[in-house]
Amino acid sequence: MNVEPSTLPWNEAYKLMIGSILPRPIAFVSTINEAGQANLAPFSFFTAISADPMLVCFSPMLRGTDGARKDTLNNIEATREFVINIVSEKIVKQMNDCAIEYPPDVDEFDAVGLTRQSSQIVKPPRVAESDVHLECVLHDVLHFGDKPGGGSLVIGQVVNIYVKDELYFDGKIDTVKLQPVGRMAGQVYTRAMADTFVLERKKQPTK
Repeated sequence: MNVEPSTLPWNEAYKLMIGSILPRPIAFVSTINEAGQANLAPFSFFTAISADPMLVCFSPMLRGTDGARKDTLNNIEATREFVINIVSEKIVKQMNDCAIEYPPDVDEFDAVGLTRQSSQIVKPPRVAESDVHLECVLHDVLHFGDKPGGGSLVIGQVVNIYVKDELYFDGKIDTVKLQPVGRMAGQVYTRAMADTFVLERKKQPTK
């Protein structure tokens, strides 16, 4: 089967994309608006870009109902700061509840019962129940499309990394203790450490 995305409605093309690109890590993004009110939302289009400078990115799509921008994007463009809270299994239910399209005046921290914790450098709070936080300042944002199916690419420079002490050893994060969760297609999630294996990368043979 060969499918040209341009021949499909955006929501059908979307299903093929999320069914192909997986598992996907989840950026649980906390922001504030210009009045200082917090917002918290998950995004599974999320990855790293570079280590020096340390850049990460995520993509908030336009709302599927009316093509409106999400509160997270509006807040980041207004304040130029955000925090990516890494999702582990212990907060996956609250993360999912934050995917509800609440009105802009609703603080998701309060709505789902998560705890605000002051960040080290940026103003948006981080999620206290998350074990790893990436505090970011906006590096760049690119917009693609202006109707449902379109989206933006938010690029952030990481200015502070918080790692819970129990997870940090020898300069690395213990992913077994972190118990990260990934997104599959539809309503399916995966435990990232449920069935892992080691595959060492080979080096070029020396002559």
